Amino acid sequence: MSDDTIRLATIGRMLRRRWRILAVLTLVGALAGYGVSVVFPPRYTASASVLLPGQWEQRELLTQVDIATSSVVADRTAAALGWSGVDGEELRERVAASAAEGNIIKLSGTADTPSRAQRLSDVLARQFVLFATRISGGSTDSDAEAEALRQQVVQANRRITELAGAADPGRSVESVQARTSLERLRTALEKAMEKLAEADPANDRAAMVVMGPAARPAGQTPPTRVQLVAAGAGLFLLLAVVGHLAAARADRRPRTGPEIAAALGSALLGAVDVPEEPRARRPGGGGPLGGARRLLGVDTRWDVPPPHRSGDDADRSIRHRRVCARLRERLPVPGGVLVVVPQDDPVAGRAAGQLVEEAAHAWQAPRPALRVVEVAVVRPTVPDREAEAGALVVLSAGTRTADELAGIAEACADSGHDLVGVVVAGTVGSRPARAAPAPPDGAPAELAVSGRATGAST
Repeated sequence: MSDDTIRLATIGRMLRRRWRILAVLTLVGALAGYGVSVVFPPRYTASASVLLPGQWEQRELLTQVDIATSSVVADRTAAALGWSGVDGEELRERVAASAAEGNIIKLSGTADTPSRAQRLSDVLARQFVLFATRISGGSTDSDAEAEALRQQVVQANRRITELAGAADPGRSVESVQARTSLERLRTALEKAMEKLAEADPANDRAAMVVMGPAARPAGQTPPTRVQLVAAGAGLFLLLAVVGHLAAARADRRPRTGPEIAAALGSALLGAVDVPEEPRARRPGGGGPLGGARRLLGVDTRWDVPPPHRSGDDADRSIRHRRVCARLRERLPVPGGVLVVVPQDDPVAGRAAGQLVEEAAHAWQAPRPALRVVEVAVVRPTVPDREAEAGALVVLSAGTRTADELAGIAEACADSGHDLVGVVVAGTVGSRPARAAPAPPDGAPAELAVSGRATGAST
């Protein structure tokens, strides 16, 4: 799989064969999300709207948004609330403002309860209106100045009337021109005041309106507890799937017979099958750790094809005999054969035992003795050569690295054994047995088996 594209079939096989461990990791992720939701208490957000009458440009609305979230408004809001341990700096992290369509400033406040969030939004809106009105020209000082200006205009009009009445009532040209000039001055003054009132922006923008109290929030502000639990479960599941795929892709162990034979520097004699054992009977499956591995479904590899039903006992016997025939042809001289099996490879051990049994029926007399030995993968040691004509390596596919296979080949060479072949063992689903064909020679061979029990007779 290291050089293959990851396909949907690969992911589907991984989900089918690792669903238990994936389910456990998903549950762990959900618990982690729940723990995060406990550490960070729930939050509630309420919103209030402020209407800005008149004509406003977009940049002016953005200025009002900055004013609503400024430190001055936050400090005034904190002072009005009077919450213990909450100052303006902390409130600035809990409030937000945005400009909406229709010259509306939307203010929102976040707190740990719905009632506190509602109160925070209402007080924030009031303090914003007061402060914005003050700095935009709607303050008391500006009103006083405008009223004083109006009084001056009234006095000026009264003075013009007095001057017009005191003028020469005669019909001289000078008196008529004076009265006309005073009336023109009165008219110009009144028009100037009207234009000044129309041009005053405070007349259009001073009356900001809070559009009702903030509504009490009905639900929590995201992320909610349910969302955190779902996010934790999804994240752990995704990491588990990616981890499985990354580990399988980074695995560089030879998986096919030709690759294994090339790593050992020998010829591939064939592949043999043994029936798949129940998990409870597999070696190394005892104890709490073995039971946990079986329960989680991690005691078998997921990145290899599942066992297929290739035949019954008679079919498997034929395949073993064919391998025995190829082995005898490759022996340089008549003699025994040393069958080398890794210690922690129970499938290869059972395959070697069946190979020894089938050799007793397949080979004609004189039958050479087959000796099965188990070797450690780390620093393997092979017994010295005695009467053997060669060594045969039996192992499962995809269980050893190229360096480990090279170490087994070097151990065989150091002990004086010529490596004559490699046999790859695999598991298949069992079928009802049928009668096996009679062996060509009924007399069993005399086999010498050492190491652990392989099921062969000696």
